[in-house]
Amino acid sequence: MFEQIAWLPLCAGVTAVGLVLSFLAFRRRGAAAGMRMAAWALLPVAAYLTGALQALWTIGATAVGFVTGLVLNPLVWAGVAVTGLSVVLFVVSGVIRGRKLSTVRKKKSGEAPEIQPSANKTPTKPQQPAVAATQKPKSADDFSDIEELLKRRGIS
Repeated sequence: MFEQIAWLPLCAGVTAVGLVLSFLAFRRRGAAAGMRMAAWALLPVAAYLTGALQALWTIGATAVGFVTGLVLNPLVWAGVAVTGLSVVLFVVSGVIRGRKLSTVRKKKSGEAPEIQPSANKTPTKPQQPAVAATQKPKSADDFSDIEELLKRRGIS
């Protein structure tokens, strides 16, 4: 299919139109816009002369073939569904593993794991820790804790 198209006249025509548009852009919007347009306009001829045009054609044809094969093939859609199921299983197993690790860590540290109260028991009110009388409320401009940290690090 690639050989059936006359690429040199096509690329030369696209470049010529681009150069005319770049001249107009140069006159209307300045040198930077005209030069940028000329740079884009020269790319089709450059692709033809370097042989990159055939590589770009092959890449485009392969991508289009892949997409049409993906959309129109039910076997591929079955593969997509299996991939989705695999992702869901990974996520769910990670959540379950995280919960299991947190209960194991609580048991090792001596804390009782949190158990939801059953319907027949009366829930107990969680106790608030008592505030020590020696603690003073911290204001927004109290930097004593920062100063203490800096002194411990040897920074004054």
